[in-house]
Amino acid sequence: MKVYLSLSRNLNFALLAIVIAIASSAAVGQETKPEGAKPATANPDQAKSQTPTAAEKPDFTLSVKTRPILNISLKAEKVKLVDVAAALSKRLKIPVLVGSNLQKEVVSIEFSGLTLEPAMQLLASAAYIDYEIDTGAGVAPKPLGIFLYDSTSGEPPVTAVVQGSSQSMLIEGDTEDGVEPQTDEDKKRLEEQPLKIHFQNNILSVKAKKQPLAVVLLKIGEELGIPVDIQFESTDIIDTEISKLSVEDTVRKLSPNIRLFLRADLLHAERRALRLVLADPAKSPQQGS
Repeated sequence: MKVYLSLSRNLNFALLAIVIAIASSAAVGQETKPEGAKPATANPDQAKSQTPTAAEKPDFTLSVKTRPILNISLKAEKVKLVDVAAALSKRLKIPVLVGSNLQKEVVSIEFSGLTLEPAMQLLASAAYIDYEIDTGAGVAPKPLGIFLYDSTSGEPPVTAVVQGSSQSMLIEGDTEDGVEPQTDEDKKRLEEQPLKIHFQNNILSVKAKKQPLAVVLLKIGEELGIPVDIQFESTDIIDTEISKLSVEDTVRKLSPNIRLFLRADLLHAERRALRLVLADPAKSPQQGS
């Protein structure tokens, strides 16, 4: 009997030791991970896509609308001017060039629904816009290029955007341009000249008596100091008197086949003609297009 009790007690101790060993093993398996270990995720790519990064956030918002007229809205906070210019160039589909002194310029600005020129004045102290005017299309001037400069950089080259490979020349015989009339007869003869062009302070006057359109345009170009390209032999005869209008308004009155290229200097509120073209109507786009 004593032997049985002794064996039973020893068996109980053995069983108890086994239970303790199993419990210890389980505790070791549930041990906390070392400090600094990354928790596992079921889908690391998905977790990454759900966390927005600074690079994904837009630096500025730009809106360009063309109807009913071209207007621009911009909201930017500490953004490089060159980045805004690149986005604007993409939207307008024209070059938008930033001067060398403004390459590192940072702007913080907000405006809404501004037309092109007031918007560009807010972006740079000296802004220039080159336009093409189709006198027969009945539409607003078409911007060809924008220059964002500072007031100390000077004006961009006149051929930076507006370029032409050909130029016509006016060949005259006897001319007394620039010679002051000395007698009443000289004054009368001057008044009776079939073609008189006067340009001063960006104001143009034209007096033409049955003169070919090409000759009138070449004479205007000579007076303004700009190239004129006659691309077809027009039979139009000009018999008109136009007094003290802008170059743009004057050429609109002369013919629907003229292309005037001009530059708007927004700093000085001036518009200057760059080039005149008498275009072939057969090759021109439809009016109003």
